[in-house]
Amino acid sequence: METSYEFPVYARLGMEIAEAAGANVLTSDGRELIDFYGGHAVAALGYRHPRLVARLEEQARRLFFQTNLVEVEVRRKAHEDLARFAPTGMDRVFMVNSGAEANENALRLAFRDRERTRVVAVEGGFHGRTSAAAACSHGALDKWYAFPATPFDVTFVAVDDVKAMEAAIGDDVAAVILEPVQGLAGARDLDPDFLRAARTVSELHGAWLIADEVQCGMGRTGRPFAIEHAGVVPDVITTAKGLGGGFPVGAVIARTELVEELPKGALGTTFGGGPLACAMVSEVVDTLCEVGFIDRVAELGAAIRETCCVGPVVAVQGEGLLSGLLCDRPAKTVLAALRQRGILAGGATNPNVVRLMPPLIIEHVHIDALRSALLSIDPLGKDATS
Repeated sequence: METSYEFPVYARLGMEIAEAAGANVLTSDGRELIDFYGGHAVAALGYRHPRLVARLEEQARRLFFQTNLVEVEVRRKAHEDLARFAPTGMDRVFMVNSGAEANENALRLAFRDRERTRVVAVEGGFHGRTSAAAACSHGALDKWYAFPATPFDVTFVAVDDVKAMEAAIGDDVAAVILEPVQGLAGARDLDPDFLRAARTVSELHGAWLIADEVQCGMGRTGRPFAIEHAGVVPDVITTAKGLGGGFPVGAVIARTELVEELPKGALGTTFGGGPLACAMVSEVVDTLCEVGFIDRVAELGAAIRETCCVGPVVAVQGEGLLSGLLCDRPAKTVLAALRQRGILAGGATNPNVVRLMPPLIIEHVHIDALRSALLSIDPLGKDATS
C-alpha cells in the first residue's frame, strides 16, 4: 500500500480506505468498518454529508479561490458564524489552514509588543509540529522537535496540579496554552478547578489564556467548546480538525480588545480564509447549531461512558464524543481486535488507551456495535496484535 515516492514517516495500519459514507468506511478489499477514529476527529459530520457536498460544489462553481486582499462575502459570513458560535465577547476571527498554524499565530500574538519570554503549558499536551506550537507540545524536544532552539522558554506543569499552575505563572509569561480535553494524551479531560485556576492567575499576571480546541472543539464534547464545561472564557480559542467537516481549515478566535488595534500585516496567510474552506465552516456551524444537535453529542458521549466499560476496558475518560478507553492491556492489541470486528479506533500516547473520535452523527446502534465488539475480545488478551 505504501508507495516508494512518499516520505516513510507514517506508521500505517495495513489497510486502504477506498470510500466512506455516514459513519462507515469501506476498505479496498471490501471490508466495512464503523469509523470511531474520524480521521483524527476531522470527519465531524461523517462522510458524504449531503449539505457539505452540495455547499462545496456550489461554492466551487461560484468562486474557487481569491486573495485576502479583497472582500469576499462567504469569508465574511464564516467569520460571523464562527464568532457567534464562540463564547460571548470572543468575536474576532483569523482563518488559517490547520491547528498548528492556529496555535502558532495565537502564540505570536501573545508575545507581540510585550517584553515577555515564557509560556506555560501542561504535561501531556500536544499543540502541533511547527516551531512555537511544537515547543509547547510535551515531549517534543526529546523526541522529534529538530529545531536548534525554541523561540521562547516553556514551563510544563502537571495535569490538574493547581498549585503548580499558580506557581508557574509570573509577569514574564506571555501565554498559558492548554487543551481542556487533551486529545493525543488519550482524551484526558482537565479538572474544571484546574482550568479556572489557569484563567484566574493568567489574568492576574496579564498572560493570555489560549484554549487549544483543535481536537476537542466544535461541539465534540457536548458544548460548542470544551472549556465551557468549566465556565471559563479564555482570551483565545484555536480550532481546526472538525471545523471544516473534512476540508482543511483552522481558525484563531480572540477577544476583540486583544486584536482590534493590530496593524496591517501583523498576520498573514495565502490559503487561510479561502472561499471553499469558509463555505464549509459556515455549513458545519449551521449544522451544529440545529436544535438538539450538540445536546445529542453529550447524550451519545454519556452512552459510551455508561455502556462501554466492558471487556478489556477498565475505565472511560473524556467528554462527549472525545473519549478514551483505558484498557487492561496494550491498546494496540485492542485496536487490532476491534478492526477484526469492524471497528476503527485510534491510539494515544498513553499505551493503554483506545481513543474514540467518531463523527458527531453516529447513532446508538454504532455504540452498541462497539460494546459488542469489546465484549467479544478474549479476556486473556489472546487476540491478534497487528
